[in-house]
Amino acid sequence: MGVSEPFSVLMSVYAGDDPAFFAAAVASVTVDQTLPPSELVLVVDGPVPEGIATVLRRIEAGEATGPVPVRLVALPRNGGLARALEAGLAACSHSIVARADADDLSLPQRFAVQLPMIASGYDLVGSALVEFAEEDGPDGMVRALPCDASDIAAMARFRDPFNHPTVVYRREAVEVAGGYEHLNKMEDYWLFARMIAHGARVANTDQVLVRYRVGAGAYRRRGGADMLRSELRLQWRMWRSGFTTTTQFARNIAVRGLYRFVPLRLRALMYRRMVRPSASMR
Repeated sequence: MGVSEPFSVLMSVYAGDDPAFFAAAVASVTVDQTLPPSELVLVVDGPVPEGIATVLRRIEAGEATGPVPVRLVALPRNGGLARALEAGLAACSHSIVARADADDLSLPQRFAVQLPMIASGYDLVGSALVEFAEEDGPDGMVRALPCDASDIAAMARFRDPFNHPTVVYRREAVEVAGGYEHLNKMEDYWLFARMIAHGARVANTDQVLVRYRVGAGAYRRRGGADMLRSELRLQWRMWRSGFTTTTQFARNIAVRGLYRFVPLRLRALMYRRMVRPSASMR
């Protein structure tokens, strides 16, 4: 098995995405890559407005992805990210699958860095990312995560140890863990926790390989009643499955639950504290 093993890129787009951001994201994982994928699997999660439809027509015509073939999976109604990704995984032709979001930018060397790591025996590989607001503006905070498997497993008991838009994984390892399950805004964390619990070989690279787009409402969206309900469901599932202890469950409810309702400025400070690599909590 070598670096040349074929791989798919899996992306989902829906009505709320920005057409220009979507087009740039597609280019970043296809024509801009030094190691292009073997295919792009693009899930259209329900009806989309004309702006997105125009970009999709360009993609179908081969104008946006160069020689990279595209497989479109159109869902009749919007069902959320987890259901879209499950449909997309089923359509992927290859065992190795790289995730990408419809508004972020993968750096040109991303797959050239991550595919050799997968080829060396890992089942799940992520990377650091850098936040940005404007494409021609300055970059913001770097979100780096532990690279060692034991540190990743320790962090997973408190917070997501992977940046979802950066991961590359073996589809078989995802399937063994049960695949994506619907859990608003937290389906990736729940999947990665189950993959670790099922023995997946995991790693991160500390290289920044993705530029993660953040808007003015980024911290606001991390709070509120809906996010608290998702948080409680996630923590219950992790405790019930045995992934976290009773003590860890209580701590997570107290700390992460509080985070969903504190004032916006304090939430931003707490977020910046939690995303530091040193925030690995056992």
